[in-house]
Amino acid sequence: MDLNATVARVTERIRERSHDSRHAYLEQMQKAAEAGPARAHLTCGNQAHAYAAMGEDKAALAEGRAPNIGIVTAYNDMLSAHQPFERYPDLIRRAAREAGATAQVAGGVPAMCDGVTQGQTGMELSLFSRDVIAMASAVALSHNTFDSALFLGVCDKIVPGLVMAAASFSHLPAVFLPAGPMTSGLPNDEKARVRQQFATGEVGRDKLMEAEMASYHGPGTCTFYGTANTNQMLMEFMGLHLPGASFVTPNTPLREALTVAGAKRAAEITALGNEYTPAGEVLDERAFVNGMVGLMATGGSTNLILHLPAMARAAGIRLGLEDFADLSDVVPLLAKVYPNGLADVNHFHAAGGLGFMIGELLKAGLLHPDTRTVAGDGLERYTREPKLQNGELVWVEGAGETLNDKILRPAASPFQPTGGLKQLKGSLGHGVMKVSAVAPERHVIEARARVFHDQEAVKTAFKAGEFTEDTVVVVRFQGPGANGMPELHSLTPTLAVLQDRGLKVALVTDGRMSGASGKVPAAIHVTPEAASGGPIARLRDGDLVRVDAVAGTLDVLEDGFAERAPVQADLSANTHGLGRDLFETFRRNAGPATEGACAVL
Repeated sequence: MDLNATVARVTERIRERSHDSRHAYLEQMQKAAEAGPARAHLTCGNQAHAYAAMGEDKAALAEGRAPNIGIVTAYNDMLSAHQPFERYPDLIRRAAREAGATAQVAGGVPAMCDGVTQGQTGMELSLFSRDVIAMASAVALSHNTFDSALFLGVCDKIVPGLVMAAASFSHLPAVFLPAGPMTSGLPNDEKARVRQQFATGEVGRDKLMEAEMASYHGPGTCTFYGTANTNQMLMEFMGLHLPGASFVTPNTPLREALTVAGAKRAAEITALGNEYTPAGEVLDERAFVNGMVGLMATGGSTNLILHLPAMARAAGIRLGLEDFADLSDVVPLLAKVYPNGLADVNHFHAAGGLGFMIGELLKAGLLHPDTRTVAGDGLERYTREPKLQNGELVWVEGAGETLNDKILRPAASPFQPTGGLKQLKGSLGHGVMKVSAVAPERHVIEARARVFHDQEAVKTAFKAGEFTEDTVVVVRFQGPGANGMPELHSLTPTLAVLQDRGLKVALVTDGRMSGASGKVPAAIHVTPEAASGGPIARLRDGDLVRVDAVAGTLDVLEDGFAERAPVQADLSANTHGLGRDLFETFRRNAGPATEGACAVL
């Protein structure tokens, strides 16, 4: 199948837009690669420090002929998705030795759990933790003793930060190793029902806690299709995982075999061998377009509209919201995974998963087939699935057809003909909406605004019974420059209750919503943000606002709106407590949401 004309056009537009920055990036990568294995240039003293604690690997390291793999790990057991990484370094070191290589933990990176910080002050550090992770990874790899790198990370900001680091160390091959989703627990729709019951006072905190603990119950990624699992999809579509690695559950023989295979592959693709695959060549324009196509086809998290531009900038590539919008217009929605359906990622994987989806999109001409990947050249490899046969890891033909068409459909008969994201532009600025889980009759909301400066004020108004008519709830001063752009996911039960009462409700914010949010129409990432005097700062209670995901518009329908002076808010409370004082530099230097809200690139 020929490449879809829109996919080709968007790719070429990105290539032209990025010409100068990408050219400079590739030149730097080439110079670093030509310098050869880093250890050859270290002094004996440098090397002695690096190898002092390496026991049986000391001789191989000192000899300098065997590949040395640097491990960057986001392990902690605060994140269920990252807890399995505790065992990975020993497993990787053994696998490296079997491959005639060595491996060292180069460093750890911070990894916060957005599930713990949702609705809490700590969430104001969450987005910028991505940039900190990229910087911490750079510190780890700066020892310059490595021939390739393994990145251990799964969740929301962690994978984007690690990709930014992998792109920055472009001459090193980079293999990403996931940990997999937890086994299925309480169904996600039942969890959501109990949350709404708690919001209306129908059940107490004991029932809410019981439901939450039954849903989040063991090691592995949360099973809904939020940002963490969207990250895993991207790593496969972009060729940084081994094929089929994303959604194999933790602590199973297949998961362990994939980890071993990933470590051995990292040794095979260094500059010391014949399959040199630097990260900078994997992360090209085609890979990012494939990632955006995967985002649309799966109805993935809106957070990746922030992260993908930041990841791309690290590789000298410039993405724009129009790229997402144009691809969304031609990429069909092939998956129904919660919140865009009742299934979880384990059900999705069992139905044929990413292998089936990649195969369908390749056949439809919606993916670049000729990308470089850590598994070898060509995305066709990612239509195959890993199996253990007689204790050996092999890749076999994947599902040629969907095994459950309520979860996963072929490109010829999708759930809907276009992707799950819409770009919005108008007198209120530039934003996006995830529409894949929003009922079509709610794609256009026109109502009077209620304006708030924090999410707690919305909840207080709800408890006081103040929402009695159709409403556009505006929560402003939530952008990166104001308070770090926290997710407003804790508003979802409140707004869903209003919607279930028969009101037409929409959210407009310069902040973020979680990838777990869905059925309430939400115009998010509105740029320019209120803190920089954007139009959203001119809104008043009672203004008539139209949120239109059909026409792609976001407007206030009031005469004289453009002439109003923007409201200024006292943001001093955002500058201290729980480490926020340490992040003032990030807030002051963050770019706009349309460019990834990045403070370091």
